[in-house]
Amino acid sequence: MSLKDKADSTKDKVSGKAKEVEGKVTDDKAREAEGKGQNILGKAKEKLSDVKETAKDTVDEIKKNVKKDEQ
Repeated sequence: MSLKDKADSTKDKVSGKAKEVEGKVTDDKAREAEGKGQNILGKAKEKLSDVKETAKDTVDEIKKNVKKDEQ
């Protein structure tokens, strides 16, 4: 996961958790739901970044093996 992706997903998770707690404390169900949604978005971004990184690594490994076989 790139540093930018990690920072972006962490920002969403932390901000979402803060909104969720704020909503619970103030009994604002909409704010609580907004926070939960943002937290889920941060987790989804993290998973997507992991998938992209795995795909990139797989492609790089395939390229390396093809070059090796051509020699």
